[in-house]
Amino acid sequence: MSNEAIITFAILGISIVLFISERLPADLVALLVAAALGVSGVLTPHEAFSGFSRSAIVIITSILILAHGLEQAGICEQVGNFLLRIAGKGETHLVLTVTLAGAFLSLFMNNIAAASVLLPAVLAAGRKSGVHRTRLLIPLAFGTLMGGMATLFTTTNIVASSLLREQNLPGFGVLDFAGVGLPLIIVGVGYMAIWGRRLLPAPPEEPQTPHAPRQDLVETYDLSDYLFRARMPVGSPLINQRLGESKFREKYGVTVVGIQRDQKVLLAPDLETVFLENDVLILAGEMELLLLRGAEDDFQILPLGKWQEEDLESANVGVAELMLSPRSRLMGETLEGTHFHGKYGLTVLAIWRAGRQIYVGLNDLVLQLGDALLVLGPRHRLPLFRDDPDLILLTGKEQEVPKNVKSKGWLALGIFAATLGLAAAGPLPVAEVMVCGALAMVLLRVLSIDQAYQAIEWRLVFLVAGMLPLGVAMAKTGAASLLANLLVKGLGPAGPLAMLLGLMILTVLLSQAMKGAAVAAVMVPIAIQAGRQIGAEPQSLSMGVALATSMAFITPLGHPVNILVMGEGRYRFRDYMRVGLPLTGLLLLVVMLVLPHLWPLVRH
Repeated sequence: MSNEAIITFAILGISIVLFISERLPADLVALLVAAALGVSGVLTPHEAFSGFSRSAIVIITSILILAHGLEQAGICEQVGNFLLRIAGKGETHLVLTVTLAGAFLSLFMNNIAAASVLLPAVLAAGRKSGVHRTRLLIPLAFGTLMGGMATLFTTTNIVASSLLREQNLPGFGVLDFAGVGLPLIIVGVGYMAIWGRRLLPAPPEEPQTPHAPRQDLVETYDLSDYLFRARMPVGSPLINQRLGESKFREKYGVTVVGIQRDQKVLLAPDLETVFLENDVLILAGEMELLLLRGAEDDFQILPLGKWQEEDLESANVGVAELMLSPRSRLMGETLEGTHFHGKYGLTVLAIWRAGRQIYVGLNDLVLQLGDALLVLGPRHRLPLFRDDPDLILLTGKEQEVPKNVKSKGWLALGIFAATLGLAAAGPLPVAEVMVCGALAMVLLRVLSIDQAYQAIEWRLVFLVAGMLPLGVAMAKTGAASLLANLLVKGLGPAGPLAMLLGLMILTVLLSQAMKGAAVAAVMVPIAIQAGRQIGAEPQSLSMGVALATSMAFITPLGHPVNILVMGEGRYRFRDYMRVGLPLTGLLLLVVMLVLPHLWPLVRH
């Protein structure tokens, strides 16, 4: 083994540990991989940063812009709403339609973007049909993952195609994945509707009924136990202070929800509201924390009562639930750092994260993908979140206002269809066609240039650009051949079909904890070398690996779309395994049956 191969294995091993531990962001790890390969001399500087010049990056950024054009024009939401309108009222039909809708949209757009577009409509359909969200959101997430298997425009499929071309092998065309991917979608959607839904967690003890009012958000967040009243006695240092200058949450660790004054209740007071003697404050948080911070002389705690959502609402003030969007600029920030209250005019009462509610320390809590925020504020502000790039309005009485297709919706649809048609036709390179389509979205004013930049998931771009050179290094140093040798010794005697299964199982295992693009960058070079050693088609084995990277069904860590629905669906890790493990086994079987017929494993 050469020194270069040893260094490559060391970089590979360290990167896998960092990916799984999540101690550093995935995109940062990928850039460190590229830099380490260059600094160590394994790759030339040109090779180390060649990922940024690959056609894969052009295709990824272009499809993100094209899909965002459809989203901004209202096309995606209309398609999702149409599918859900024809779903019927029963749980089976709704699960079937939700899974199918997720799969359909993810044929043309990023998986997590497809899920975020459909999420509000799915929740609304569930409320109208009396089907609880716990029965719908895993099917939505899994549907988007399955849809990505049938198209080239999934990140891992694009990476696989790029690595094949790097080895002077034919890459994949726009329609190449459809032959295997469509049977996978059919089988997977059928599984979710017939068997998978039976494995989903049961709804709460009091299930929704058709046409019932939406679920009480105060009860959903168990907020009643964290709401209490306190009177401001004579001599309190807060008297005649404005709420904004009192630093109330920072000083006492609780949030002012409302003020009872002169037989009236002022809900969601603004920062200019002045505290007066004998005001009764409605507070959200831990009473014990308030007392621990020496507030006995500042407040008189009043008897506790039972609270419901209607107690916090008025004609002008409402309670709603928001979720961070996939490209939200709030991720990695705090409420204090983003001046959330001043910017949106809303008070955050609680945050739901990974199955648990958080009531304390909200101002300093770093926001993450999948966080749901329970907010209180003026009703007229809530509909504005339908077009907000950072937050998705999930639940609220104003939420079900339909979003119309904008005047340039048909233009956006035409550009998208023409781009896909030209890319699939074949005469022109896919990357050039895709970038022309993205430019058309901007030149014809479907999107502004700022919106186009916002559509690009730069973390994904850096992840792919940083990991592609690792595939080059594995092939150049012989590291991929060494790993392939191990597989060939163990599985080679059993034939190409066993090799395909072994590669896919290893890929599935890695995909439960690592980003799919990183897994593809590691496994595709191994598949290419293994194919060459046993006389099997590298392209066929690489397609199996690419498909397996999308089978991130067993843990929520496998794909961001699982994390997106985890909090809102109140899911636990075991819920994903219970539903996803049989689905993974079933889809592996389908690949083993279908792929060798469409993409023969043995050269003739």
